[in-house]
Amino acid sequence: MVYTVKQVADLSGVSSRTLRYYDEIHLLKPAEISESGYRLYQQQEIDRLQQILIYRSMGLSLKEIKKLLDHPDFKIETALRHQQKQLMKRRDEIDELLALVEQTLADYEGEERMNNEEKFQLFKQQKWQENETLYGEEMQEKYGEKTIQQAKKKWTSLSQAELDERDKTEQELLVKLKQYGLAPKLPSELAQEIFLLHKKWLSYSWQKYSREAHQSVAEMYVLDERFTAYYEERAGKDAAGWLNDIIQFYA
Repeated sequence: MVYTVKQVADLSGVSSRTLRYYDEIHLLKPAEISESGYRLYQQQEIDRLQQILIYRSMGLSLKEIKKLLDHPDFKIETALRHQQKQLMKRRDEIDELLALVEQTLADYEGEERMNNEEKFQLFKQQKWQENETLYGEEMQEKYGEKTIQQAKKKWTSLSQAELDERDKTEQELLVKLKQYGLAPKLPSELAQEIFLLHKKWLSYSWQKYSREAHQSVAEMYVLDERFTAYYEERAGKDAAGWLNDIIQFYA
C-alpha cells in the first residue's frame, strides 16, 4: 500500500510539516515522488517512522536517531528488543523513585522515619547504573566482576559530604587541566597537581590504589571516544591526551 503525506500524518499523528522536514534532513525519505510532485510512502517508511517516534520518546535527538537507523547493521527486531530492555529499566527506575517519594512523604507525616543516607541512596545507585550502562563491559573486561562490585559497594556507601567532595575534586581537576592545556609541560608542578587530583578522585570508588590500573584508566581516555569527548567538552581539545600523558608520566 502507498501512503501520501496526509495519510501518514493522519495515521501517525505527526504533522505534514514535520514529515517534510524529516525528508529535508534525510531522516525519513519517501519511497518515491509522484509525477505530480507528491511524496509517497510505503510500508518500509511507515516502520521507520515508528522507530523514529519510539527513539524520540526515549529522549534521543534526530541526529542520533538518523545515525542509528542508517547504520548498516541496523535491524528493527534487534532495535525493538533493545528499546524494550531500556523502557523496562526506565519503568523500574520510576517505580523506585515513586517508592522513595512515598517513603519520604511518610517521613514528613510522621509515619516512618528516614535518615539522610536513605534519602539519597537511590540517586547514588542510579548514578552508578548510568556509568555501568555506558562503560560496564569495558570495565569488567579490564578489572573483573569482583573489582567492579567492590567499587560499587564503596561508591554507594559514600556520604553526601563525600560525594560533594568528589565532585569538587573533579571540578578542580578540570579547571587545572584546562589551564595546563595553555602550555603543556612534563614534568611540572601543575601536571603533578593534576595527577594527584585524579588519584584522589579515583579513591572515592577504588578499594585500593594501583599504579597499573591508573595507567590503564588513562589509556581509556584516549582510546574510547566517549571518554575523550567528556574531557574535551570540559577542558578543551586534546584534554584527554594531556591527562593520559600526565598519568602515564607520574603513575
